[in-house]
Amino acid sequence: MRLNQQTDFTDLTNMKVAIISDTHEQLSDQVKVLADTCDLVIHAGDIGSSAVLESLQPKTGHVIAVAGNNDKPYLWDFKDWDLVKNLPVIQQLQLPGGRVAIEHGHKHDMYLPEHNDLRNAHPDVRLVIYGHTHIQLIDQQNPGLHVLNPGAAGFTRNKGGPSCIILSIDGDNWQYQMFKFADEEAS
Repeated sequence: MRLNQQTDFTDLTNMKVAIISDTHEQLSDQVKVLADTCDLVIHAGDIGSSAVLESLQPKTGHVIAVAGNNDKPYLWDFKDWDLVKNLPVIQQLQLPGGRVAIEHGHKHDMYLPEHNDLRNAHPDVRLVIYGHTHIQLIDQQNPGLHVLNPGAAGFTRNKGGPSCIILSIDGDNWQYQMFKFADEEAS
């Protein structure tokens, strides 16, 4: 697993991207299995521990992650303080067919981030990814700038089960697929 090493993935014209968020120290086994079949994993914050990131094994080895409002050194194990202090708050990636902005979303409204605020904060991208609310959704109201939230990929307030979104890219064609798994016991 390489964290935040690369921001340009245009050399892969066809790829699958697992989008997750809000693991809060525990990643669902079902989400992990699905994410590991993808080329890249994006984590939109509230990670909770380095073990979550280290467990992810996408095909390219790249895991892109941003800090959430709960990703503070004093909330993580001491051995992980350097990692959590160096997580970016916002990250942009160049994927085949467009740019993606990733942030946790809590700075746009602590309870329910306004999608137009997110779009205005990132007008030069094709997709904004955020987490925080634990509510899975894909907002395509603006055809040029989609907003999505993968929901919670862990066991904290996961609204009935862990979830994620897979972005399948074939050149300029982007397709989203939502996954929601039955609640499982945290290990």
